Amino acid sequence: MSILDRFALTDHVAVVTGAGRGIGAATAVALAQAGADVVISARTAAQLDVVAEAVRAAGRRALVVPADLADTDAVAGLAHAAFEEFGRLDTVVNNVGGTIPNAFLDTDVAYLEEAFHFNVSTAHALSRAAVPLMLRPLPDGSGDGDDASRQRSIVAISSMMGRAAGRGYLAYGTAKAALAHWARLAATDLAPQVRVNGIFVGSVMTSALEFVAAMPEMMDQMETKTPLGRVGEAEDIAAGVLYLASRAGQYVTGKLLEIDGGIQQPNLDLGLPDLRPRADEAAPAPAGSPA
Repeated sequence: MSILDRFALTDHVAVVTGAGRGIGAATAVALAQAGADVVISARTAAQLDVVAEAVRAAGRRALVVPADLADTDAVAGLAHAAFEEFGRLDTVVNNVGGTIPNAFLDTDVAYLEEAFHFNVSTAHALSRAAVPLMLRPLPDGSGDGDDASRQRSIVAISSMMGRAAGRGYLAYGTAKAALAHWARLAATDLAPQVRVNGIFVGSVMTSALEFVAAMPEMMDQMETKTPLGRVGEAEDIAAGVLYLASRAGQYVTGKLLEIDGGIQQPNLDLGLPDLRPRADEAAPAPAGSPA
C-alpha cells in the first residue's frame, strides 16, 4: 500500500454539516475527491446545490438535505438519511456552529446556552444518531461492529478560541472548548470501533471574515499576528479532516489538531473597552426577581 493510498475513502459515506460554504463545502468536496459519497446539509439549498455539483464532478454521489441544523431532530436525521440513501455511514463531520462575539455584560444566560446548543448539542445529536448506523455491517456483509480495522470516524470542528483567551469571545470560546473536550470524551466512549477527533481552527477566509477582508487595517493585523503571515484557506482545514477520517489517521483518536497558522492568542482585537463603573446604571436583576 502506498502512503497516498492511506488517504483514500473509496466508497465511504460521509455526512458534513454546515456544508453550504466555507470549511464545510471544502470538506465535502475533499472527501468526495478521496472517494466518498457525501450527505451535505445547511440552511440554504442554493448553496448546497453548488457544492453537490462539485462533489459529482469528482465522480461521487451527493445527497442534499436543506435543514435548520440548530434543530437537533433535523441534524440527527442526517445520519438516517445517509444510511437510507447509501446503505452505510462511515464519517461524520460536525462543522456547523459559530457564535457572534459579544461583550461580557451583553452575554446573558440565554446567549451562552444558545452558543452551547448550536456548537455542542448539535454535534452530539448527530453523532449519537450516527454511531449505531456506523456499526452496522456493510452491504456486502463485512465490517461489523467488532471490526475495529474499518475506518469509522467523527471529526468535530472546534476553534483556537476553545484553547485561548480573547476579549469578547466568552460564549463562542466556551462552546468551542466544550466541543473539543466532548471529542476527547466521546473518543474514550467509542473506542476502538469509532475514532473521534477534532480540529482547533484558526482564522480562515470564509464568509465569516468577509467584513475583515473589506478593512485593510484589520486584515493586516490578522496576518501580522499570525506566524505564517496569512489567514487560512478552507482547504487547509479540509485536508486535516481527510487525514483524521482516513486510514492515514487510523492511530489517532481523542486528539485535537491545531490548524491555525501558529497563533497562540487571538489575532484580531475586537476593540472592546475595559469596564468602567457607572453610578447611573444598576446591575441586571436576576430572572424572576421583583421589579
